[in-house]
Parts: sequence; structure tokens; C-alpha cells
Amino acid sequence: MLPSPCKNICVMHEASGHCHGCGRTLDEIALWSVLDDDDKRAVWALLPERLAALPASPRPAAGQPPV
Repeated sequence: MLPSPCKNICVMHEASGHCHGCGRTLDEIALWSVLDDDDKRAVWALLPERLAALPASPRPAAGQPPV
């Protein structure tokens, strides 16, 4: 069983639809527990490129709405 890539930084980048913490889409996050290991490996393979494409700071300044 492959672990979840979740890093507990659950902030979605609106333009790409990818999580700033793990790089997954909302659908991938929701389905993670029912995906088989081959499908999880396929998602894991996409994450480095997705995360590299996201802006550096996912956390808004105090009192500011998320991006």
C-alpha cells in the first residue's frame, strides 16, 4: 500500500487546480483511498512537475484570503 503524498498544506492553487502541499487535484485527493497501487504510482509520478510549476508561497499573509 502506497502512502498518501499529503503534507498537511491543503491550499488549492485556483488556476491549476493542484494542491500546494502535495500537487494532487481535488479528485485525486478524494479518490486516493480507493485507488489501486498502480494508479497511485501514476499520480505520484506527476507530482514533482506539478509542484515545481506552482508559485512558491501557498500561505496567505495574516488577514488575507488564499490565492
